[in-house]
Amino acid sequence: MDSTGGKTVEHDVTMRGRKVIEITGVKQVESFDSEEFLLETVMGFLSIRGQNLQMKNLDVDKGVVSIKGKVYDLVYVDEHGGDKAKGLFSKLFK
Repeated sequence: MDSTGGKTVEHDVTMRGRKVIEITGVKQVESFDSEEFLLETVMGFLSIRGQNLQMKNLDVDKGVVSIKGKVYDLVYVDEHGGDKAKGLFSKLFK
């Protein structure tokens, strides 16, 4: 069971033209600025990096986040993934 009353929460990432990205299954937005968003999703932490990133839409109840800007990369960060994940987390949370 999850926080939505037992319904399975879908996690999808939809990108249009490398300029708009919509993510479902977001539990919370950990941090964000114009160059990086860190989201906690039902499938782990997702880091989105780019340029001039802005939150276009946030629906906490549905777990949907829309971001616009130039997207460079999307990386899932697994807390149990070893040194690589630890390195990224230590950089993010100095």
